[in-house]
Amino acid sequence: MPVKIRLQRHGKKGKPFYWIVAADARAKRDGKYLEKLGVYNPNTNPATVELNVDGTVTWLQNGAQPTDTAKTLLSYKGALLKNHLVGGVRKGALTEEQAEAKFSAWLEEKSAKIQAKADGLTEAQAKVKAEALAAEKAVNEARIAAAQPVVEEAPAEEAAASNEEE
Repeated sequence: MPVKIRLQRHGKKGKPFYWIVAADARAKRDGKYLEKLGVYNPNTNPATVELNVDGTVTWLQNGAQPTDTAKTLLSYKGALLKNHLVGGVRKGALTEEQAEAKFSAWLEEKSAKIQAKADGLTEAQAKVKAEALAAEKAVNEARIAAAQPVVEEAPAEEAAASNEEE
């Protein structure tokens, strides 16, 4: 039975939410699956991907073929790298400890990149909010200045001058 690792759509119209599943290639897109491997939410920024890496590697070792989008997500979470490292251990090119060290180093680097992107987005949102607040304050000050009545000093001076003449 040919097995695919693919996305199964959930969520409502316009707000997709996907499960990453191992399913028979002949099954419907949202139909029966063999095992749920994780979830993918493209609605957040950065997109949220939760994946059972060990279960995914097991399916890949048994011959499951990921679809293009699923392959991108598996690469993003490091499942393909771990599969590659497990193959190296099996062939004797690496030891189990070396493979785990490489994978954990990669995970730390990847999480740092993701955190940097999230921090950058938060900083950009704060900057936009501050600029909007400054623009709103300027508009409010202009509105207040335009609403205050203009005091005419010239008639007051003329009245004082006419009082002195009398």
